[in-house]
Order: sequence, then C-alpha cells, then structure tokens
Amino acid sequence: MEWQKLIGFYNIVKLGSFTKASEAIFRTQPALSLQIKSLENELGCKLFERIGKREIKLTLAGEKLFQYCVKMLDQEKQLMEELNRIKGSIVAHLRIAAPFFSLYYLLLPPLEVFKKQFPNIEITILDRPAHSIIKMIREGDIEFGFSIASIVPKDLAIFPWEEIESLLILPKGHPLTKKKNIDIKDIISYPLILPPMGFVARKKLEEKFIEEGVNYRIVMESSNIDLTINYVKKGFGIGFVIASKKIPILNQKEIEIKNINHIIPRDIIAIIARKDKVLTSYEKDFLNLVQNFNKFSKKR
Repeated sequence: MEWQKLIGFYNIVKLGSFTKASEAIFRTQPALSLQIKSLENELGCKLFERIGKREIKLTLAGEKLFQYCVKMLDQEKQLMEELNRIKGSIVAHLRIAAPFFSLYYLLLPPLEVFKKQFPNIEITILDRPAHSIIKMIREGDIEFGFSIASIVPKDLAIFPWEEIESLLILPKGHPLTKKKNIDIKDIISYPLILPPMGFVARKKLEEKFIEEGVNYRIVMESSNIDLTINYVKKGFGIGFVIASKKIPILNQKEIEIKNINHIIPRDIIAIIARKDKVLTSYEKDFLNLVQNFNKFSKKR
C-alpha cells in the first residue's frame, strides 16, 4: 500500500468529506477519488458507504484500515522525534487536553516542572470537556487526556491521578452545615447552583434526582467553581461540584464545604490514552512526572 493513499484515506475519515481532505493534502478531488478506488481494488473491499449525496460512512474494513493508519502515523511521529533528538533540535510535540478545572487548579505545577526539565518538548495544552477529550484520544489528536475515571470507556487506558469528591458549597451558617447525613430531599429544599448541561457533575446529581422522583429548582448554571462560590456567598443558592477538596479556593471563611460521597461516590481524575499506543520515552517521562505529584500510580 502506498503511503500517499493511506494519508488520503486518513484525512477523508478525519475531515468527513472528500472535498476537505483533498484541500488538506493539496490534491484535486478527482485525484483523491482515484486514489481511494485504487486502494479499494488493492485491498479487495469497499472502504466507504455513501449515505445520500454527501454523507459517507466507513465500512467495517474501512474502520480496520483507519485504526491501522492511526498506528502507522504514531510510529512515523515517534521516528521523526527520535531523529530530531539525535539532531539536537526541538525533539517532540506533546498534545494534552483537560477540562478547565484540571487545567486551572491542578495541572499547572506539574506542567511547569515538565517544561523546565524537558525544554526541547513543545507542549500544546487544550481546554476541552470530557466527551471531546475521549473522542480526541480515540482519533489520535492528542497523546494524553484528563477525565473523570468513571466515565472513561473500557477500551481506553486509565492512569489514576487525583482523587475528587462530591461536594456541596454552602454559605457560612447554612442549616445543612449542621446536618450529619444529608440526603436528596435536603438538597432539593434549597435553590441550586449547578454546572451547565453536559457537565459530569450535573449529570450525576440529576440522575439521583430522577431516581428519587423529586422536583428541584436550578437558579443558576456555573461552569466555574470561583463563580459558584461568589454566588453562594451572596445567598443565591447552594452549589454542587465534583472536585479535589484540597484546592485553595474551597478554604474560605464565608463558605462551608460538605461532602455527599454517600450519595455520589468519590471518583478519580485519570490520565487517559489509547490502550494500543506505544509510548515514546518523553511521553513516559510526562506520565511519570505528573503521577508523582499525586498518590495514585496504577494503570487499569
């Protein structure tokens, strides 16, 4: 199989159309179509199914070939980076993605250390929600992602990193601060400040509300813990987050924190990667360095 044909096929899948792929690899669309037809003839099977005039879908054979292409591109990347290491230039590019919480409150210290220890590794850092991170890992767009472990599919590798808890943020002196065993009915008795739709914490809490068959009142959506705390302080409602209890922002005199791990169990922020990925030496260095900032170190 010619490498150019595989690159063309890979870009069609990534970009979702022959037109976009032909632009990306500087080929005319007819030339790219001929390449794919030649590849299909060589392999003896169809790679795409056409749905309507424009939409395309991978066949089972196409899915297998795409997985092969991702691995081959990984190996090419690793080779080029090792050659760069020999030449003494910028050795490699490391791409990671994490939600805002991890980037803002937890990741900066280990990333600073890594940057100082490995100045020839260029890091690209992306702020993305968990579902996007999982998709990017699967498609080879990033080397590592950070996500709540309980939502990561079994086909991805998990490296446990930071323990997180289910926390209510209450104004100082709130009635719930004195209650030992808070239940769902206690929580819905007050106006709620919750993360936006699609956030893991929001989904987990609302699932509990649905299980109990209760009504609840959301007065504010907040994707930022600092913002939630400011509105809790002013009496707008009580907040709910899934977070590490050790972050400094939670240690304020005007608020009190109560865990509800008995309702929504503790979880872990995990570093995730593809299970079939062969880690380069610098990727192993990154993984070890980040994990050494925390007490968890086992891979699922």
